[in-house]
Amino acid sequence: MQVIRWRRLGLLSAGIAGVLLGAVVLLARVDAAERSVDDAIGAGVAADEPGGQSELQLSLEDAVLGALENNPALQAERLEPVVAGTFERIERGDFDVGMFAEGSYSLVREERIEPSTSARFDLERDAANLSVGLRQSLPFGADWEVALGQSFEETESGGQGGGSANGGEELHTTHIGLNFTQQLLRGRGREVNLVGVRQAEIGVMSSEYELRGFMESLIADVESAYWDYVLADREIELYKESLRLATEEIERARERVRVGDLARTELPALEAERALRRQELIDARNRRQVASLELLRLSGTEQQLDEEIQINPTTEPERSIAELAAVADHLALALERRPELNQARLDLQSDNLQVTRTRNGVLPRLELFVSLGRSGYADSFSSAPRQLDEPNYDAELGIRLERPLRNRAPRAEHEQALAQRNQASLSINNLARLVRHDVRSAYLEVERAQSQIDASQATRQAQQERVRAEEERFRAGEATSFAVVQAQRDLLESQINEAGALVDYRQALLELYRLDGTLLERRGINAAALE
Repeated sequence: MQVIRWRRLGLLSAGIAGVLLGAVVLLARVDAAERSVDDAIGAGVAADEPGGQSELQLSLEDAVLGALENNPALQAERLEPVVAGTFERIERGDFDVGMFAEGSYSLVREERIEPSTSARFDLERDAANLSVGLRQSLPFGADWEVALGQSFEETESGGQGGGSANGGEELHTTHIGLNFTQQLLRGRGREVNLVGVRQAEIGVMSSEYELRGFMESLIADVESAYWDYVLADREIELYKESLRLATEEIERARERVRVGDLARTELPALEAERALRRQELIDARNRRQVASLELLRLSGTEQQLDEEIQINPTTEPERSIAELAAVADHLALALERRPELNQARLDLQSDNLQVTRTRNGVLPRLELFVSLGRSGYADSFSSAPRQLDEPNYDAELGIRLERPLRNRAPRAEHEQALAQRNQASLSINNLARLVRHDVRSAYLEVERAQSQIDASQATRQAQQERVRAEEERFRAGEATSFAVVQAQRDLLESQINEAGALVDYRQALLELYRLDGTLLERRGINAAALE
C-alpha cells in the first residue's frame, strides 16, 4: 500500500510539473506573440512617417507672400483692371480727331441732241476728285469737319459717227469747306454723350474693388489653410505621444500579468485602445497631407507642387487675445469697405448713367447744320488754288428733324433702364443686410472662440490631474489599467481641443477682418501697389 501511495504521489507530481511546464511554454508563446504585435505596430507607425521628402521652413508671412507672388488665379485677376482700362480708352476714342482722304475717277460717254438743230452729237466727260480733311465729334453733341478738295473735269463733244470735235472744255476746281452740326434734342449735352466714358471709368473702379475682394479671400484662405496644417501637425505630435503612452501601459500591464498582480483579461481592452490611437494617428497624418496640398496650391511655386515637400510651420498660434472694438465699429467699417458692397454702389451709378442716356434717347433727333466753303476755278491744276481769293463761296444753314412714329424701342430701353436701376438699389439694401448679418455672426464667433481658449486650457489641466490621480490609484491597486488609459484618452482629447481652440480663434478673427473689409490693411498689404 505504501508503494502504491508513493507511485500515485509521483504521478501527481509529474502531472503538476507537466501542467506548469505547459503553462510556462504557453506564456512564452503569448509573450512572443504580443511582442511581435508590438513590433508590427511600431513598424506600421514608422512606415506611416513620410520619408525622402525635402523640408520647407514656412512662416505665416512667407505663405501669404508666396500666394501674392505665385498664385495663378491672382495673377489672372490682376489683369482685370488692365482690361477695364482699355474699355475706357475705347470710349474716349470716339472723341478723337480723325483724318480722312477720298479719291475718285469717273468716265461718262453719252449721246445728246442739239435742241436748235435736232442734230445728234457724242458727249464724253472725264472727272477726277481728291479730298482730304479732318473731322471730330465733340462731347457736347456737335460734329465738325474741315475738308480740302481738288477736282478736274474735261468735257468733249463731237459729231455723230465720230466726226470732228465740235468743242471741249477743261475745268479745275479747288474747294475748302467747313461743316458743323449741333444736336439740339437727342444727343445734346456732355452728360449724355460721356455716359460711355463714365461707365468705363466706373468699370475700372469696379474691377479694382473686385481685385481687392479676391485678394482678401485669397489671403484668408491661405492663412486658414496654414492654421489647419499647424493644427494637424500638432495633432500628430499628440497622437504619437498618446500611442507611446498606450504602449508603455500595455508593457506595464503585461509585467504585472507575469507576476500575477493583474488578470490577463485586462490586456485586450488596452490593446484595442492602442489600435484605436494608431487609427487616429493615421487619420491625422492624412489631414496634414491634405492641408499641405491645399497650402501649396494656394501659395507654392510650380516646382514645389511637383515635389514631395514636408512643410515645417514656424509660426505658432499665439495665446494672446486681440482687443476687439465694438461691434458697431466693425459694422461701420464693413459698410464702408466691403468690396462687393462698393461694387454694387458703382453698379447703381452706372445704372443711373444708363437712365440718363435712355431718357435722352426718347427725344426726337433735331439737329442744326451749317456749311461754309470757298472755291477756286481755273483751266489748269496749278491756277485753281490761287483763285480761292475770288468771291466764289457757298453757305448753307438748315435744320433736320427725325423721329420714329411710335418710338417703341427708345421707350422700352428707358423702362428697362429704370427697372434695372431700381433692382440695383434693392440689391444694395439686401447686400447691406447680409453684411450686417455676416459681421455680427463673425463677431459672436470670435467671442465664442476667445472664451473657449481659457475653457479648453482649464479642461486640459483638470484632465492632467485626473491622469495623475488614476495612476496613483492604479499603483495602489484601486484602479485598473484601462481606467488609466481612458484618463489618458480624455487628456489627449482635451489637448487636441486646446490646440484647436487657439486655431479656431485665429481663424475666427481672420474671418471677422475679412468680413469688415480691413484684412489687407491689418496685414500691411497695399492692393493698389500690387495691380
